[in-house]
Amino acid sequence: METIQDKAETSAVYAAVIVDISHEKVDRPFQYRIPENLRGKVQIGTCVQIPFGAGNHIRNGYVVELSDKPEIAPERIKDLSGIATENLPAEDVFIRLAAWMKQQYGSTMINALKTVLPAHKKQKELQHRFISWRMPLREATEFYYECERKKQYARVRLLKELLEEPDGRLPYELVTGKLNVSAAVIRSLSGQGVIRIDQEKYYRNPVQTQEALAADKKLSDEQQHIVDTVTGDYDRGERKTYLVHGITGSGKTEVYIAAIDRIISRGRQAIVLIPEIALTYQTLMRFYRHFGDRVSVMNSTLSPGEKFDQFERARHGDIDIMIGPRSALFTPFPQLGLIIIDEEHEPTYKSETMPKYHARETAIELARLVPGGASVILGSATPSLESYYRAVHGEYQLLTLSKRLTGGTLPEVEIADLRQELRNGNRSVFSLRLQEYMQDRLQKKEQTMLFINRRGLAGFISCRACGYVFKCPHCDVSLSEHRGGKLVCHYCGYEEPVTKICPKCGSKYVSAFRAGTQQIENEVHRLFPQARVLRMDADTTRTKESYEKILSAFAAQEADILVGTQMIVKGHDFPNVTLVGILAADMSLSASDYRAGERTFQLLTQAAGRAGRGTLPGQVIIQTYQPEHYSILAAKAQDYKAFYEEEIGYRELMMYPPAAHMLAVQIWAQDEAAGVQFAGRLRAGLENRHFKNAVIIGPAAASIGRINDIYRMALYIKNPEYAVLVEMKDRMENYIRQLTEAGRYAGLQVQFDFDPINGF
Repeated sequence: METIQDKAETSAVYAAVIVDISHEKVDRPFQYRIPENLRGKVQIGTCVQIPFGAGNHIRNGYVVELSDKPEIAPERIKDLSGIATENLPAEDVFIRLAAWMKQQYGSTMINALKTVLPAHKKQKELQHRFISWRMPLREATEFYYECERKKQYARVRLLKELLEEPDGRLPYELVTGKLNVSAAVIRSLSGQGVIRIDQEKYYRNPVQTQEALAADKKLSDEQQHIVDTVTGDYDRGERKTYLVHGITGSGKTEVYIAAIDRIISRGRQAIVLIPEIALTYQTLMRFYRHFGDRVSVMNSTLSPGEKFDQFERARHGDIDIMIGPRSALFTPFPQLGLIIIDEEHEPTYKSETMPKYHARETAIELARLVPGGASVILGSATPSLESYYRAVHGEYQLLTLSKRLTGGTLPEVEIADLRQELRNGNRSVFSLRLQEYMQDRLQKKEQTMLFINRRGLAGFISCRACGYVFKCPHCDVSLSEHRGGKLVCHYCGYEEPVTKICPKCGSKYVSAFRAGTQQIENEVHRLFPQARVLRMDADTTRTKESYEKILSAFAAQEADILVGTQMIVKGHDFPNVTLVGILAADMSLSASDYRAGERTFQLLTQAAGRAGRGTLPGQVIIQTYQPEHYSILAAKAQDYKAFYEEEIGYRELMMYPPAAHMLAVQIWAQDEAAGVQFAGRLRAGLENRHFKNAVIIGPAAASIGRINDIYRMALYIKNPEYAVLVEMKDRMENYIRQLTEAGRYAGLQVQFDFDPINGF
């Protein structure tokens, strides 16, 4: 199907070209005329040759926009000289990736460029300065004794150290700092031809460790099979996307290290994406112990200078492996061969700013664009439905790890029915069974982790007596409590008044469950005053080192109980943890989100997987008001396939991803009536085009309908074909462009979010 974009590129007469992409502030574009022989060949993202400046010097630039209208007098517009095909810079791949992101996610080209070129603000180069002899050693010795006779003590100190140094070379900072020799003395000796000052560029390295390299670990048969499969395909020239589905504790990281080892032995580089900054240090150390200083890291705690230096080190081949969150994907490796996305199910891989790209799809496209191609490995104990669906349908290759490295078994899981606890008179946040187990672990000197599931806390209302959750009759998602005594559906706008009586059982125990980590910590101290407790949440991890301090203290068994949110349940190995208590397991289950079941299963499975990772057996207690829900039952059994089969049936019935695709059109308006009217026009325009199999919902109010007096609303569009949604996006962009040119778009803002991860 030929899209509007395709037609524009075919008929375009003018191209807006970015000349300088080396600066963080992407330079303004310049318009050029496309000669007839190049029309249809020039596309957004194409590297072109242009005459630039008064001298018409030929330079390379990148096309960021195509048009059939001149911005200035046509006679003043120069022609493109040609399409660049040789000596393309490393950025060429990322420019083409930006063009793909613009089209795929509905972004401006400028925003896409700023995303893929995040560290191109030039930083001041750091120089190491060294002092060495300029004159021959015999003459230098004579000069030293002369200075000694003249009692020129500063010169003597410097020259004595130089004579005693085997290589006749001293760091400049050592001379001025430790030897207390002034810069004036150094300049004087240099002017006399006695010494010279050399400068060497060096890069800031965020990895500060002296740990020795670890010996290779022997892989299990399952692990070895995965490594052999990936690298065997690679050697045959096959570039695939692999989904490694490994249970918690099955050794996915060892697989990653072994696969990277083979890839870099073939002269290629690797990128490893991890979901959260909390995991960065722990993960980095595992790689560093194997690969040494060929590893670097990228994350938000680095200074601009450190970020710039790490990208420069990658560009010049000084490192082979980059580890970090989404932004690490855009590391300019010249010979990228492998991209690994660990815990690929995590929602943090989806950007919440424009372009709202997903690291998974973007990584696969990048792997296709790099010279020679790259392989992609996705790893998780609880894969996203999108990835598993594609693996089932043959788009990805599924590889499994079914055994724990320790040789142990998965923990034993029990469900505590909080409805029954209430009937038994227990009003504590801990079930009686969990309290018994906690006391037992304290006596045995074993450790406990308490996880409070707060993800998705959006004010949903439930009955504590029977577990009933107030849901939308049209969308099968929970209603959210809004001010004014209303329950609102964030997908279709359905409303109903808040009631204090449960319509199912008649109970008056209808409320929103709100418990936080601090309340949990206080309750632990009340019930178990002898226990040593650590808390890990947003309040206790504000500083750069706080994650590591808390985790290190718990690993050293300086605490008996660790209380935390979802940040404690991912990727951490504590052999002495034999009990995990999951509090309010169904809190995320009742979020106003079609992914609620999936997120609940993932969180519970990941949390349960923290228990029994050593030689001691593990125990897990899941506390819930909905013990019969399939997500909770599947998490109890650690049965991903059972969950997938149940959930995918629901997605297919309701046309939700991955069975279909969804486009959220997010609208901000200064005037509510104008916003509603504009959203209605967008919907009417789409309906008039009669897009096949398109389901349009809304406009509906956002979960927070107004922020800072800006009204928020959304249209939701579902379709089995992603390309159809892209075409609908193109239509809306064209309509918005027409309104903008007519001056009728003031006070409105629109963003597009394909297959949204988080609610709006």
